[in-house]
Amino acid sequence: MSQVSMTVNGKTASGTVEGRTLLVDFLRETLGLTGTHVGCDTSQCGACVVHVNGKAVKACTMFAAEADGAEIDTIEGQAAPDGTLNTIQQAFQDHHGLQCGFCTPGMVMSAAALLKENPKPTEAEVRSYLSGNICRCTGYHNIVKAILAASGQDVSGLGSKIAAE
Repeated sequence: MSQVSMTVNGKTASGTVEGRTLLVDFLRETLGLTGTHVGCDTSQCGACVVHVNGKAVKACTMFAAEADGAEIDTIEGQAAPDGTLNTIQQAFQDHHGLQCGFCTPGMVMSAAALLKENPKPTEAEVRSYLSGNICRCTGYHNIVKAILAASGQDVSGLGSKIAAE
């Protein structure tokens, strides 16, 4: 057992963890931040994406002890303190980029990382970036549309068709 301390969504958080405790489990079970989802336990689905020191990381691939001293941002930290959605979250809502919502936290966190790296991505770049995130409901078209809209691009020409993956 070891003690870890990190900054999570701007607040200091600490706890005792076993060496095998995954970051996703620490966030969910110790800190009660259940917006970071566990989908596959094999790092394939992307439902657990968080930001560690500004980089998108699948929280099921990192031990909590490795995050000791790090700055972690989760989906819970994306909205304003009054609950107002951020630009990406609002675009997901406006453009129907979610259905069941299970993949949405990881998609939003991945989108935030993408737009930080590339503020005006093309449709192909968005689709490529999301290749590590699985959504079984939307067909990705409206997720891609939402991310492009969040980047400030005109998405009126994309229509409402479901793009072939």
